[in-house]
Amino acid sequence: MEYTIIEMPAFSFAGVSKRVPLQFVGVNNAIVQLAESITQKQKDEMHQLQNLEPYEILNISYESDTQFMKEEGELTHMIGILTTSENISDQLQVKKMPACTWAVFPNEGPFPETYQNTMAQIYAEWLSSCDYELAESLSFSFTKMNHEKQNIAYSEIWIPVKKKI
Repeated sequence: MEYTIIEMPAFSFAGVSKRVPLQFVGVNNAIVQLAESITQKQKDEMHQLQNLEPYEILNISYESDTQFMKEEGELTHMIGILTTSENISDQLQVKKMPACTWAVFPNEGPFPETYQNTMAQIYAEWLSSCDYELAESLSFSFTKMNHEKQNIAYSEIWIPVKKKI
């Protein structure tokens, strides 16, 4: 699998979050509704705060009822950005993250299938055969739809890792 290892300083995720059903395959309509609920004021603040790569609108999932092991229950999903700013209004939720090493997995193809298959490969194959293991942090991703090719997208999945001992 293609990946890059990136060191990141401490930062915060800032965005809008909601509990949604955990869904492994297909488009999660509860996440679509969350995206549609973001106000212009919240969008403007996120764009002003955003000061770390990747400079994209991110999807962050955490607090899964099943630790992401079964397709049941709920998880908290945030749509937001990365920032080092401490000046964040109460319009946005904040999750602080420590400095961390990230394995970044680019993928491109039919969406959401390629993204979901890449995520499954990371956990089923890559982690068992590499020099890294999961670190205590949250994974995140972004997706950019290709406006020239229907249902084709470029995504990056960022997984927190540490060297195996």
